[in-house]
Amino acid sequence: MSRFNHRHKWTQRDYIIRSLAITIVIAVLVTFMPRESVRTYHYHEGGIWDYATLIAKDSFPVMKSREQLQREIDSVTHYYEPYFLAQPHVADSAVSNWHRTFQEELKNFVPAYYEDYIAEELRKLYGKGIISADEADIVSDPRLSSIRIITGNLSTTRPISGLLSPKTAYEAIINTADSTKFRRSELTKCKLNRFLSPNLLYDANKSSQQLQDVESLVTPYLGQVVVGQKIVDRGEIIDASTFRILESMHHHLNGQEKSTSELMLTLSGQIVYTCIVIILFFLYFQQFRNDYLTMPRAMLLTCTLFLLFPLSTYAIVVHTNISPYLLPFSITPVFIRIFMDSRTAFISHLMTILMCVPVVSQPADFFTVQILAGLTAIISLRQLNQRSELFRAMLIVLAVSVLAYISIQLINRRVLFIEDVNYTDLISIATSCLLLMIAYLLLIPIEKVFGFTSNVTLIELSNANNLLLRRMSEEAPGTFQHSMQVANLAAAVAERLGANSQLVRTGALYHDIGKIRHAAFFTENQRGINPHDRFTDVQSAQIIISHVREGLALAEKEKLPQIIRDFISTHHGKSLTRFFYIQAQNKCPDIELDPASFTYPGPEPTTMEQAILMMCDAVEAASRSLKEITEETISSLVDKIVDGQLSEGHFMHTPITFQDIENAKEVLKNKLQTIYHTRIQYPELKK
Repeated sequence: MSRFNHRHKWTQRDYIIRSLAITIVIAVLVTFMPRESVRTYHYHEGGIWDYATLIAKDSFPVMKSREQLQREIDSVTHYYEPYFLAQPHVADSAVSNWHRTFQEELKNFVPAYYEDYIAEELRKLYGKGIISADEADIVSDPRLSSIRIITGNLSTTRPISGLLSPKTAYEAIINTADSTKFRRSELTKCKLNRFLSPNLLYDANKSSQQLQDVESLVTPYLGQVVVGQKIVDRGEIIDASTFRILESMHHHLNGQEKSTSELMLTLSGQIVYTCIVIILFFLYFQQFRNDYLTMPRAMLLTCTLFLLFPLSTYAIVVHTNISPYLLPFSITPVFIRIFMDSRTAFISHLMTILMCVPVVSQPADFFTVQILAGLTAIISLRQLNQRSELFRAMLIVLAVSVLAYISIQLINRRVLFIEDVNYTDLISIATSCLLLMIAYLLLIPIEKVFGFTSNVTLIELSNANNLLLRRMSEEAPGTFQHSMQVANLAAAVAERLGANSQLVRTGALYHDIGKIRHAAFFTENQRGINPHDRFTDVQSAQIIISHVREGLALAEKEKLPQIIRDFISTHHGKSLTRFFYIQAQNKCPDIELDPASFTYPGPEPTTMEQAILMMCDAVEAASRSLKEITEETISSLVDKIVDGQLSEGHFMHTPITFQDIENAKEVLKNKLQTIYHTRIQYPELKK
């Protein structure tokens, strides 16, 4: 069994949650999977037809382009006249109201001759036609020149230029009056806007029918293609006419109505196919990486990437004429390789491509190219420590993808010469490979959203100029040197055991940052004075134990990743502060002491990297107390400490084997012997 594949006993709730997640993924994919005809060919106007000679298998009309159809509709819109209903009573009512208002309110303030003049002006304005401000937008279209006015059973045409709104009608009275005879101030007193209301009402039903009648004059078709007619030859340039025929053929194929039984058969096939892929994907995790099923962040990242590219492919196939090769499918294995492992990266990539294959043209070619590209990305990008590694991987993926595509075309005899290759697909493949570089930009957002920590972040945290590490080197220099030594030892052991060396190195650098607060209480920072002399053994043990709690608080304050905080909390596990426990027990041999007061809070290590750090931390610290440095003493020390940790059960929850422990002890012995090697004594110069 894989060391990472520990079986976890699932509760009923676990089964329900996972079943619900699988159902949701299947439902989303089936919902958006296209059920119309898939675009079989990829082409563009001005390009070369790279496929075999195309013969029409069915008769279909050749449709005009949207632009041409819109131009023709615009040209006939000149004949369109919106309908308005005349309201004769509005003018009569306005004039009557004016006369009454003048006699009741204005005759003492305005000259009498104003009454007849304004009444006549009102009749003239209503004769031209007044429409509301909202309906003025309807006739503002520059393509319109006139409207139809319905009065009873008669309709007449009237130019749009003469129409008024209440505002323009008011300005017409004010501005056209003889200023010497009719003063503006007197006209303003009359508040003429009270007598200006729309007398033409827009008839939406008649206008809409009129517009449809006008637009029906434009036919959406250019002609007809009959069965057996040759559409285009291989190598022929696709001109505007041929392009319209090809687009019309695709529209015709998608427009063919399917019966209910055909739709149900298509839907059933999609459901069965999707279920097979998703269930196999889930069974892979259950069989080989059961640990990921208990990590919500791992499953969330995998499902997100798994859904992203199939849904994007469906959208491209249905709504555009773009080649699906343009999508950077290799990003999926790159991210899963960086944050998880190579095998899961390849399986995820394989399942993603399988979900896209049913909807693309030439599925065998697409599948082969994408699988080779993803496999190349996984192999060439073992670790992402710097940008140059991603750039190198991108170039390798580009070369493999292009060569694979050309080779398949030559094998299947779709092209006879290299120059006959479909360069549209080649450009799409090259572009998708270049898009791999955005993976570097997406690292930080993915780390923040999904809670992962990449090697790039670990390397940045390992920089000795980091604020927290620099503070430790100044306030607790002995602890800093100890951490550096532990980091080197742990990285060497991790390399030997196949663990993440960069992760354990970074964790080792930060595992003792809690000692900064009480640095003088730890022997590596003391200078002849031991502050423990003033405290009891229980108090001293609690001060030593507190460096774990202080370290976690400091790590949270500095926003260190959770994976680094786990090293702080687990590097002692639930072990005893043995020095003070034994010292206290020796002082009171007749009293059974409570070990809880001398025990670290834990938890115990749960990963191989955490177990490695626990071994290296204890061995490095103990090696400084050796009075005699020999191969035998170092070997005995390493065996004693690591075997003691093993017997105390500190590694029960870690995926580490007895062989791994033996290999770790061997590395530690060799490294310590190198560190503490004897130096030759330089001779003195005799006079």
